[in-house]
Amino acid sequence: MSGTSEGPAPAAELNRPTVTESEITTSPRTESPPPPSPSPPPSPSPPPSPSYRSVFTAAPLAMAVVDREGMVTGANAALATLLGRDPETLAGAVAADLVDLASDARTWHAYRELLRGRRSRLRCTRRLKHPEGHALWVRVTVAPLPADDGGVLLSVADIGDHHELQAQLRHLRMHDPVTRLPNRTLFFERLTAALEAESYEEGGTGRIGLCYLDLDGFKAVNDTLGHRVGDQLLAAVAERLKQCAKDAARTGTPLVARLGGDEFALLVEDSTGTEQLADLAESLLDAIQAPFDLSGRRLSVSASIGVVERHAAGTTPTALMQAADTTLYWAKADGKARWTLFDPERNASRVTRQALASTLRPAIDRGEFALEYQPLVGMEDDRVHGVEALIRWHHPRFGTLTPNRFISLAEEDGSIVPLGRWVLRTACRQARDWQVQHPDGPPIFVSVNVAVRQVWDSDLVADVADTLKETGLEPELLQLELTESAVMGSSGRPIQALKALSDMGVRIAIDDFGTGYSNLAYLSRLPVSVLKLDGSFVRGFQYEERAAAPPNPADEVIVEAMVQLAHRLGLTVTAECVETSAQATRLRRIGCDTGQGWLYSRPVSPDRISELLGTPGVQAGVGNP
Repeated sequence: MSGTSEGPAPAAELNRPTVTESEITTSPRTESPPPPSPSPPPSPSPPPSPSYRSVFTAAPLAMAVVDREGMVTGANAALATLLGRDPETLAGAVAADLVDLASDARTWHAYRELLRGRRSRLRCTRRLKHPEGHALWVRVTVAPLPADDGGVLLSVADIGDHHELQAQLRHLRMHDPVTRLPNRTLFFERLTAALEAESYEEGGTGRIGLCYLDLDGFKAVNDTLGHRVGDQLLAAVAERLKQCAKDAARTGTPLVARLGGDEFALLVEDSTGTEQLADLAESLLDAIQAPFDLSGRRLSVSASIGVVERHAAGTTPTALMQAADTTLYWAKADGKARWTLFDPERNASRVTRQALASTLRPAIDRGEFALEYQPLVGMEDDRVHGVEALIRWHHPRFGTLTPNRFISLAEEDGSIVPLGRWVLRTACRQARDWQVQHPDGPPIFVSVNVAVRQVWDSDLVADVADTLKETGLEPELLQLELTESAVMGSSGRPIQALKALSDMGVRIAIDDFGTGYSNLAYLSRLPVSVLKLDGSFVRGFQYEERAAAPPNPADEVIVEAMVQLAHRLGLTVTAECVETSAQATRLRRIGCDTGQGWLYSRPVSPDRISELLGTPGVQAGVGNP
């Protein structure tokens, strides 16, 4: 048992003395002097004077004289009283047995060296068992006597009060004053000890589990009712958590700790698997959701819990807590008042997302992005009227990434602005090159996606104007696509920018139309020229004549109504995700102007688009690589 025990030891542990601390003071080892020349044996030393013997006997400090063989040759009454022994039994006793000097190899070796005259001092702390049954904490000091006397002097001091004070101070330092639970320091001490154990007791599982708990809306309690009520709530929650831990104990009662604020943790050593942790988490949720009665107030709260269970071997405290913290965040994000089990695949996705976010801006400068182009084909003539520029990130670690993997990250950190400028200039430059390469054919337009943050965080109108001037592309050959949710209901700067671009001659298209507000009346007040129907409508047309289930006629009615209203507003309609000739036929009959999808071509390189432009007419499937 450690000398920093938090309180009195259990009776079972008092049956044996335990090492708590060793402080060994040494002196340089010296070579023995050469033996003197033969001479008559010295006369016996005179006995100690009566005055010194009386001081030794009456001294309040417990002492004993020990010979070089480790046997007690004399002890005073204070030692007999301290050890609860009959004074007559001390003489001739083995000194090391009296104060447990042989319980650990290091102290035993130092003591033997001191008896041989090779060390100058030994000091250590021991917990002994008093004959009356209680624990006895003592400080043992062993020092050599003068050479004439021979042997060593052993002194024993009762430090029980000092040790008790240390234990109380440690308890205060290691426990939370509000809930009286172990605090973060003691929790990590226990967690580290559990993970660093070299072996487990027979029957142990070698696994470890953790429930990381956070109260939902606790800040509102503090803000509205005050910190005193908040502390009462924390104390009441702590009591319920401790009861849950006792009820759920299988191989041992989980450690319940308050890590700070309204965060608690339950550490399950030798867990039996995720089922045990899931049962514990369920009981915790139920216990906390029951109303609390505090000073005449009835409060109801809930909690979110992150659950981690794994092999202890190879796990570090940092890794375990990171996993628990991540899982707690998932529980919060998924709606609170629930527990969530750590998912390595979900965590890997989160780590990947963080890695992408940290390298996105530098990737623009390193030239890791490229554009592919997907044709926009006329439904009546099967001719390529335009192309949509689709960005790809050739990541050195994760391979080629499509926009859904990184565009949202770019919008979050603002890198969408420089990335959007690069896309705009690259696409316009490529469109101009196609125009130069094929002067005899009708020029095709290029469609570029624009995030709403580009409108707010940059001067999009100036960027477009500068790009068109730099590349020499006519404004009519540039189409900008914005999502329906970004445009519908907008006012102020976004609308002003769209009107300025439209006045410039640039086409404005609403992407994924039909998934958001779908307010066609509002379109009459916007400078929009193209609607791109969301692919979910077109997929509803997916069928073959011999298919068992016929298509839903409502899909066709809805699309036909949107197309007719758009045409009445002077807008053209593009259908996305066209994959079969049957879909194309029905969309053509409904009146869609252009189609886009794998029926015509997957997104391809600029060279492949050049080949398509050199082919008179593009039939279904010709554009596929």
